[in-house]
Amino acid sequence: MRAPTRRAVLGGALAAALCPGVAAARAVDKIKAEGVVRIAVYRDFEPWSWAGPDGRFTGIDVDLGQVIAKALGARAQIVDFMADEDVGDDLRNMVWRGSLVGGTLADIMMHVPVDRQLALANDRAVIAAPYYREGFLIACGPDTDCEVAPPAFKGKRLVAELDSIPDFYFSGGFGGVLRADTRHLPSGAAAVAAVAGGDADVVVATRAQIEHAKAAAGDTLKVRHGPIPAMPSAGWDVGLAVKDDSRDLADALDAIMARFRKDGTIDTILARYGVTPHPPLAS
Repeated sequence: MRAPTRRAVLGGALAAALCPGVAAARAVDKIKAEGVVRIAVYRDFEPWSWAGPDGRFTGIDVDLGQVIAKALGARAQIVDFMADEDVGDDLRNMVWRGSLVGGTLADIMMHVPVDRQLALANDRAVIAAPYYREGFLIACGPDTDCEVAPPAFKGKRLVAELDSIPDFYFSGGFGGVLRADTRHLPSGAAAVAAVAGGDADVVVATRAQIEHAKAAAGDTLKVRHGPIPAMPSAGWDVGLAVKDDSRDLADALDAIMARFRKDGTIDTILARYGVTPHPPLAS
């Protein structure tokens, strides 16, 4: 994680001086009084959050944000944003300071990794309320044996999201034998769609991306059943983030999400998008 530069610190102070209240936290009572809760979701992040043909945002995190807002006694205002260089930047831009180029701070940011090191490096945000356990899968086209050792994919058309763990897995793993066969696409969803559409043979992507695509693609996409050898990530929990002085909101979200895990609300929303429920380990 990059340390903040003096220029960045001064820039944040200047933004606060020019826009008083832009970084002011909104606790539960204020959200209830105003009747609106601002919920930040990633842009172009199917199946979690993306713009549909009519321009309206849809996805797991959008639907979950709606029921969270209802549980808080408020209406959800969905705020979409483009991912920055890392999650720490996203937390800064959407939760506790705001972007230097403008934009709306959110009360709640969806889809934040529940990770101790991330939390320690970003103490202006509180990460809470885990709701899913993410991981990676391999998927293949109908004419490719998906159960072979990955080096046997040599000569196949491999795809992965640019600068992602799947990209590093294909390009840097196994002595680099698969590097020349790997094509990079702008998102994991695009990479999975390439295999489902017959434009590629093998993809590594998140479990949710692959399961969501398979629900629509059917037999044109098959999923590897065996483990993924030498995969550097064993998976991670996904939760929510709020500003550090909104801990009452974090506590409320912990209770709401625990109820949603118990009563099947989360499972129902995941199933709507073809994604299998995987409870977070932190729960």
